[in-house]
Amino acid sequence: MAETSRPRVLAIAEAANPEWVSVPLVGWSLASALRAVADVHIVTQIRNRDAFLRAGLTEGTDFTAIDSEAFARPMWQLAERLRMGEGKGWTMVQAINALSYPHFERLVWKRFGAEIRAGSWDIVHRITPLSPTISSSLAKRCARDGVPFVLGPLNGGVPWPKGFEAERRREKEWLSYLRSAYKLMPGRGATLDHAAAILVGSRHTEGEIPSKHRAKTLYLPENGIDPARFNRTATPAPEGLRACFVGRLVPYKGPDMLLEAAAPLLRDGRMRLEIIGDGPMMPDLATQAEALGAGGAITFHGWKPHEEVQDIMAGCHLLSFPSIREFGGGVVLEAMALGVVPLIVDYAGPAELVVPGTGLKVACGTRAEIIAGFATELARLADDPSGLPAMATAAQARVASHFTWARKAAQVAEVYDWVCSGRPAPAPKVF
Repeated sequence: MAETSRPRVLAIAEAANPEWVSVPLVGWSLASALRAVADVHIVTQIRNRDAFLRAGLTEGTDFTAIDSEAFARPMWQLAERLRMGEGKGWTMVQAINALSYPHFERLVWKRFGAEIRAGSWDIVHRITPLSPTISSSLAKRCARDGVPFVLGPLNGGVPWPKGFEAERRREKEWLSYLRSAYKLMPGRGATLDHAAAILVGSRHTEGEIPSKHRAKTLYLPENGIDPARFNRTATPAPEGLRACFVGRLVPYKGPDMLLEAAAPLLRDGRMRLEIIGDGPMMPDLATQAEALGAGGAITFHGWKPHEEVQDIMAGCHLLSFPSIREFGGGVVLEAMALGVVPLIVDYAGPAELVVPGTGLKVACGTRAEIIAGFATELARLADDPSGLPAMATAAQARVASHFTWARKAAQVAEVYDWVCSGRPAPAPKVF
């Protein structure tokens, strides 16, 4: 690659879709942002093709859709049966994906292998899957042909905190007890050995990378914000404390803990709560709210289109989010981008995003301790909300300086320069 040219990057993003959320939105957002710093061709799965076309990309020029459905579809159907409930058994789904995904990479090599061998690409970057449990056959092939292979951001596998075994069972996470066995799989070692750079989305995942690979491992939180999607500043009503919860209504996200913690304030009219999302806990949460005498101060919005979520959040002071097992915490960044102060559990992904002065953290303890911690913070803020505006401003500034997709693309561009030039690894970023 010439010193002043843009690198030619083959971006592998099997899960990438601008119309979905979670991992597909991360895959799409990062792959798309990288087009500003490199000549990027995105390789994705056929299920995303129509969304790419609707987003204005040109097939063949901007992206290639790989049809792996002959294997992927039946494996997905198997995963849906084994997960024992919609939205449950995430570890089981990842295990099945680890069996299904290699077929996708074989098809990618069949299509692009000759070009990689011929030097048509300066870098191959596998953006998704995000899971560190899924190895890559492309890493060895690229290394053999002298093309740097960039892996990540990788994230996942945050341990369940002690005291939440009941929630773990309700989530059907039986396989999570065996998750660490993936480290013994030979494909994992080969993938890490042959990667030129490894991006990790959390400190936990960084800690799972063997020490011999740490020199080429860089921390880059997986989530980011598109200012075109989250571009407002919250203007909550001055009277009373208004908080929101955004996410699937499932046990590990703790919406029931939030209701219990907020109940006294909700009953007294000192707080309103907007719950955005749906899931298997919805009926029980509605019953719980009435039993606590707090139903009149809570609005259950159900699922909302992404653009409408912003409108509801922008009317709130706080994102009250007692989730005890978040890998990335994208909703926390979205709240911060709007100037909605996050109140979170000091554990895993969200805890890495919220620094002093930009939000509030409650220690990760037992269920009773988290409820008590949230209750204390909410009551304190209801009594004296004067500190919230400064935190809201600081939260917005932090997102603008570190967590837009454009900023992430610039950081990845440094990695590209490093792996192509032979220069020392870029200095670790302070997040």
